[in-house]
Amino acid sequence: MAAPPTGRVVSVLSPGTDERRDRDGQRWSRLALGRRLGSELLGASVYVLAPGSGTWPYHAHLANEELLLVLAGSATVRTPDGEVRVATGDAITFPRGPAGSHEVRNDGDGPCRIVIVSTMVEPEVAHFPDDDSYVVFAGAPPVPGETAPVERRLVPPGD
Repeated sequence: MAAPPTGRVVSVLSPGTDERRDRDGQRWSRLALGRRLGSELLGASVYVLAPGSGTWPYHAHLANEELLLVLAGSATVRTPDGEVRVATGDAITFPRGPAGSHEVRNDGDGPCRIVIVSTMVEPEVAHFPDDDSYVVFAGAPPVPGETAPVERRLVPPGD
């Protein structure tokens, strides 16, 4: 595999976007920062969350850890220990496994800009404790708007 390009610069304040979502309480635009920089072992996305929306439902990654940094605005982060408010300049990590379960919401009146950095270990399993479902991912991360080469949602019996 060829070495990723070096010397690329991408502004985390860029108004550009690679993906938009507006469904199920998730209203955001996303800049695929890691992909744009040619990163191989780290994923990174800049999300701009609309007021009253979140990134993803409450979940934990079983293979990867994440770091969230608030670039502008504020957000509420739900963790197994309760909710914590984070604002511009704050950072929080989510270890892999149940202890790292998290959900990020913008409960404010204006947009919130965050960057989420993650390791890129595969296969990855995400657990969604609220409905006890799992999603399994394998292969290269999906291009925005597409699914991973292998993506399977598993739900408890009876659902």
